[in-house]
Amino acid sequence: FTLKPPTYSVHLIGETDHLIEITPKDGILFVNGLLDWENKSQYRLQLEGLDQYDKRVQGPYSIIINVVDINDNVPEFNESAYFGEVRQHSRPGKPFMYVTAFDLDDPSTLHSKLSYSILQQFPSTRTKYLDPTVRNRFVLVVTAKDMAGQSINCFATNVDVKITVLENLWKAPPEVLLLENSTMPHPMNITHVQWNDPYATYEIQPKEKPSIELPFTVDQNGTVYVTKPLDREEKDHYAFYIFANDEEGDSLAYPVIVSVHVVDINDNPPVCDKVLTKFEVQENEDVGNLIGTVLASDNDKKGSLNSRLQFSLLNQNPKIPQDNLFRIELGTGSVHLFKSELNRQVAKTYSLEVNVTDSVFSTICDVQIQVIDINDKIPIFEKSDYGPVIVAEDQNKGSLIFNIQATDDDEPFTGSSQIIYTITKGDPNNSFTILTDPETNIGSIIINKDLDFETNSVYNLTINATNPEPLVDGIKYNSSSSTFLRVLVTNVEEPPVFLHPNYIVTLYENATIGTHVTTIKAFDPEGYPVRYLLKKTHKKPTENWLEIDPVNGHIYTAAPLDFELHKTYIVDIVATEQSGAFKSSVTQLILHLLDVNDSPPHLVRKDVFFCHPLERGKSKHAYITPRNLKLEEKVYEVPLKISDNGRPPMEAVVNLKGIILGLVFFHLDRKKKNEQNITPIAIRSSELDTLT
Repeated sequence: FTLKPPTYSVHLIGETDHLIEITPKDGILFVNGLLDWENKSQYRLQLEGLDQYDKRVQGPYSIIINVVDINDNVPEFNESAYFGEVRQHSRPGKPFMYVTAFDLDDPSTLHSKLSYSILQQFPSTRTKYLDPTVRNRFVLVVTAKDMAGQSINCFATNVDVKITVLENLWKAPPEVLLLENSTMPHPMNITHVQWNDPYATYEIQPKEKPSIELPFTVDQNGTVYVTKPLDREEKDHYAFYIFANDEEGDSLAYPVIVSVHVVDINDNPPVCDKVLTKFEVQENEDVGNLIGTVLASDNDKKGSLNSRLQFSLLNQNPKIPQDNLFRIELGTGSVHLFKSELNRQVAKTYSLEVNVTDSVFSTICDVQIQVIDINDKIPIFEKSDYGPVIVAEDQNKGSLIFNIQATDDDEPFTGSSQIIYTITKGDPNNSFTILTDPETNIGSIIINKDLDFETNSVYNLTINATNPEPLVDGIKYNSSSSTFLRVLVTNVEEPPVFLHPNYIVTLYENATIGTHVTTIKAFDPEGYPVRYLLKKTHKKPTENWLEIDPVNGHIYTAAPLDFELHKTYIVDIVATEQSGAFKSSVTQLILHLLDVNDSPPHLVRKDVFFCHPLERGKSKHAYITPRNLKLEEKVYEVPLKISDNGRPPMEAVVNLKGIILGLVFFHLDRKKKNEQNITPIAIRSSELDTLT
């Protein structure tokens, strides 16, 4: 401090703490000891000017001395060692304990900013999962560094953290078995889950996708309830999640899965497959032969005793010539002839009542058995050879190509006279099938698979006619029950087939003329050569950008491409077979163009310019009138160069024509404020007479 009269000396008062002094005569302020920010970070002093009689003639003046902190304190942990517990299967990333350290340096600086890290782990063997049965104790060496750990000159302190791994009580409960249609009061307690600490709340969510409304709830004690009786036939298994959440609703761990199986009870009676089951039996049928099987079902659990069905014969009507002519197998429902007393003159039809039972319920199934004449006549074709039939290869599957007819003199509308037609030779791929009209026994030959002239043009079919019922002893099928049919498949000119439904290609727009784009491939099913051409419609681009080799299908660029004109260029490709029929097929080539920097910038409009900043008063530009610069008010042509940032960069020059009204200075580079440029930006268009 400089002393000026009448000041003879200076005197320091305030919080000096005997550490801060000043020389009275020359006013030098000095420190005679160490300052410690941690003890005192600021000193408030006052300076007085005294005359030679020690009377104050100046001041007092306030002096504030701020002590600047240096990093002179080592971080310290609150504890000499830490002890913690963690549960098995805890969710990764969820904190389970904290360690805390402090640093006495200035908290507003990095000196006291601490970072924590694990320096070592004992034992050092790493495991994927925590398992107290394998290892239940770990020691971690945790280090705390000041300077936020960002400097090699930071201070560090270590502490041991001793962790005990505890068994996790949060686990899925055993599988729950619930009897269906329970009559117990609901909601009904079915199982329990438990988090490791008592403060958790529980939440139930569906596991199935799409989710269903669950007939289960969970209370805040972890008790799981079923809210209503369940029906196994409706749904036999449920699986759902239960989450344990903290006080904020965040999940404490992965959810557990609760699995509930609905146990079947016998609550469904047997059901007959048909209201009336009909069988046929020849009057000379051998005893023990199978006549038919009574079919029934039970909706209880398959394979359980609840759905086990047993069959018994309750009644036969009529009971002539005697009762118990038939027998039914207890476990299968198979009906067999039990006595050889059938006679059509005595009874043509028998009605049976079959009792079908499970362990609780029973159902009556009605069976009708018709006694039919013996099968002593064979089917006889009206023709032994039907000759050729011509079929085009493009005829649809399911189409009728021919009818055949055989007759049988056995009793009409019985298994003895019903005819089954079978192709036994000439059709290894089952290209045809035969359907029988039950009223007339006419056989309709149907196309079963697509025909192909190139694969097989002739089918020599051998067709046999048989009955569902067996022939009597001594009667056999002979050549009268066989016929022949020759199927001739004619060729149909088919259009070429492309290898792909369409062709999609991506190409840069600067591709040179003659660049190969792609190759189109099509084949003719008849093997004729194929020629290609490009076809454009009124909906497609009119530019002739592409050309195609008519023989091999190679497509090349024929003109410069332009992304700005068409980002996607679509043309039709026509393939024509050269058989004389000239059948054609069409596919599309979709060419996506990739942009390159081939267009120079241009002004969108020449009648408006915008300057920044737009608000008046904030601009640093200096306005100079034409009069200041001695510019005449006449038409000037001003060239303006503009460029873009593409690769390669493109630029263009536009000429602005008009009357200059003013100029502005503006900085080209804010960092180089001495470099300035003058550009005319205010002109009146001589053509539009508008201010721009």
